[in-house]
Amino acid sequence: MNQLIRFSLQLSYDQYLQVYQGAAKNISVVAIDGRRISFPARNVQSFLTKKGINGYFEMILTNENKFISVKKLHD
Repeated sequence: MNQLIRFSLQLSYDQYLQVYQGAAKNISVVAIDGRRISFPARNVQSFLTKKGINGYFEMILTNENKFISVKKLHD
């Protein structure tokens, strides 16, 4: 059975740009259930706009914590 992790993310465009500059590779957030999760920034790259990445997301992982997918639920 897969794990569903929901979290809110507010990241400015400049903050995300640090990934391309090599200063950051992972994003760390506190999930809605209180768990701290860290994941590769590339997992949310498709949601990047000129305003950054903002919204409420749901990530699906295997039981072995392998990334399957992430989708934006709403702003």
